[in-house]
Amino acid sequence: MSDTLRGVVVCHGELAGALVDAVERITGLRGLLVPVSNADCDRGGLEERISAAIGSQPAVVFVDMPSGSCLIVALHRLRDQNGIRIVTGVNLAMLVDFVFHPGGVPAEAADRAVSAGERAIRIP
Repeated sequence: MSDTLRGVVVCHGELAGALVDAVERITGLRGLLVPVSNADCDRGGLEERISAAIGSQPAVVFVDMPSGSCLIVALHRLRDQNGIRIVTGVNLAMLVDFVFHPGGVPAEAADRAVSAGERAIRIP
């Protein structure tokens, strides 16, 4: 197993793909994040997409909203899996931080990404 954590971005519509594309353009780092959309699939289809994106690696699963189908399906599918951490409220800053720190265990990577995402939220 690789030391590199897989980041899986699960969102409504095309948001996951857009976030992953933006991170890759900003950082120049490719292949560390996998986008998963809930578009045109039912619960079972979304579960399959998420599982395929994770594969057998440890992963942090970033979900767009702290409610809704993406989170519900991710929790249902991944609740009992070791080596997986779910983070809601994904934003660009947390994903950029995640790809710059690809090693470690999912819990630490998730905590670090959440911290980066929180620090990025400001009223200028």
